[in-house]
Amino acid sequence: MTAQAKPDYSHLPDIELAGLVAKRDPAAVKLVTQRNNQRLFRAAWSILKNRAEAEDAVQSAYLHAFAAIGDFAGRAQLSTWLTRIVVNEALGRDRAARRRRARLDPNSVVDLADYREAFMRGSMTAATPDNALARAEIRRMIEAAVERLPAQFRVVFVLREIECLSVEETAETLGILPATVKTRLLRARRRLQDDLGPELRTVLDGTFPFAGADCDAMTARVIAAYCGKEAG
Repeated sequence: MTAQAKPDYSHLPDIELAGLVAKRDPAAVKLVTQRNNQRLFRAAWSILKNRAEAEDAVQSAYLHAFAAIGDFAGRAQLSTWLTRIVVNEALGRDRAARRRRARLDPNSVVDLADYREAFMRGSMTAATPDNALARAEIRRMIEAAVERLPAQFRVVFVLREIECLSVEETAETLGILPATVKTRLLRARRRLQDDLGPELRTVLDGTFPFAGADCDAMTARVIAAYCGKEAG
């Protein structure tokens, strides 16, 4: 008996792909997660600062999003819609963690008006033995410089410079005005330029990957949880 060919959904518009996800089609779920794992992980990490917590937030956000994907009307890109859900999931976890810390520390004060925290992690492109130490040092310098950015600039910087979202997509994802996105990004760039110098700025391109085995594992977990079967 000839094996049935796997469907190719790669050219479908978002609204049709969302419809297939709503029907719990494993191939559609696999395509959507593989397309978005890296962006969603980076967004969650930029808020939670913890790899395991960020991965858990992404998986939870996928399941919440897919359960409500019938509400997706195609007014925004599916990736933008998912990113907004992940950001909200991560922010909710961050607020809950702040409250827990406040209960444990009677001297602390939880400021609910705090700006969203963000942080970037990752690795440089594949290094040879000769330059591995130098690249590791550059990576630490970049991460430290980004961490020193004012908190309200960090998520904007991640989404615009690393994920290459448009101004409008970033504004929609974070619930702020496009003019605010532009202002925060400009200020973040200026601070990093002063901090890093021109010789290091170009190495930001292509950094902070979430791919390979990490991406495959995330996809498999989501398919198993949502579709009730293993990824094919």
